[in-house]
Amino acid sequence: MSDTADGQVWKDFGRYHLDRGTNPPEPQRANWTFWDGGPGDEVLGDLAGRRVLDIGSGTGRYAVHLARAHGAVVDAVDGSPTQHQRALDRYSKDEPGVRFILADILEHLHQETEPYDVAYAMHSFGFVDPHQLLPALAPRIRPGGRLVFSVLHTNRDGLGPSSTVHPRPEGVRLGDDGMLTTSMWVLTPALWEDLLVEAGFLVEDVTVLPSPADDDPVRCQLITARRCARVASRPRTTAPPVAQTALGVCVIVTDAERRVLLGLHRSGVWECPGGKVEPGESLEETAVRELREETSLSAQTDKVEVIALLLDEVGGTNRATAVAVVAVHAGSPTAVEPELVSRWEWARTDALPGPLFVPSAQALRAWQPALGIDHPPARVYRLAPGDR
Repeated sequence: MSDTADGQVWKDFGRYHLDRGTNPPEPQRANWTFWDGGPGDEVLGDLAGRRVLDIGSGTGRYAVHLARAHGAVVDAVDGSPTQHQRALDRYSKDEPGVRFILADILEHLHQETEPYDVAYAMHSFGFVDPHQLLPALAPRIRPGGRLVFSVLHTNRDGLGPSSTVHPRPEGVRLGDDGMLTTSMWVLTPALWEDLLVEAGFLVEDVTVLPSPADDDPVRCQLITARRCARVASRPRTTAPPVAQTALGVCVIVTDAERRVLLGLHRSGVWECPGGKVEPGESLEETAVRELREETSLSAQTDKVEVIALLLDEVGGTNRATAVAVVAVHAGSPTAVEPELVSRWEWARTDALPGPLFVPSAQALRAWQPALGIDHPPARVYRLAPGDR
């Protein structure tokens, strides 16, 4: 793509196709993978009248497609003179809405002064050192502007992404005549996010797209991000933060008679449904999932009321428990996991069984402070009035 990424390979690649008159078909939509299907133009947003940068444009066919189909104004930049020639041979240099530019992408970004509304790259982003490309690109995208690119995730040999920001050799296919080898940055989604955030972008989505062929291990990442108007400085590492808090949800389920659902655990204590919050879940989603998994009862997230957050300590770790109340549900409680909870019963609040599991006792007391329940102390942060 440029001298910064084994530019000779792309000169040879373009020469190979120029000599053979290779002319891929006009695209009907953007293609972020090496096969048909998957997301298309829609991930780029509204392009009408927008100033767009195509990084590593190759034959220019996607730049032309976006200009013709959506009214985009596209700078199609490629550092390979043979790839640039393929674009000029295919389209007029006066193609409406498209400017074909032969330039190293880093040089172009340092020279260009007018910001872009959208920048995108189909498969070419990983051929340039991200430590150089992203800092040069960020100032050339207007605040709020979009960056969309696809990169390799797993190659044809089944080798997945690297957890360090270093290039590795990857093959570029020359039709049926073998391969060229060039350097490529094949990184984990977490690393790409770290690099983007450090450069001033907010990552909106990372999608791993598998090949539709069962015997093809190749996968691509499709990454969408926005240029931040203001970025707060914060340290970023590839290591997860040290865990110091366990977050869970205790679900208080009531029936028409205002009884509470309690289960008898194998340890001999009675407890409310509940469990830990999984990554990406809301508290309401956790409550619904745990309720279904433990009791087979179903509920809707909009019928879950999170009334309080409890903080205490167990074994040197902070324990945070969200208290969720569910009064609207469907089904009959069933011991879905009998090896853990042997049975579920409805209990009157004035005749609760015991002993109670500590977080359940704390949650019930937060729900109805007048209940005569003894339990270890916990800090109670009320989020809703609850039942006073």
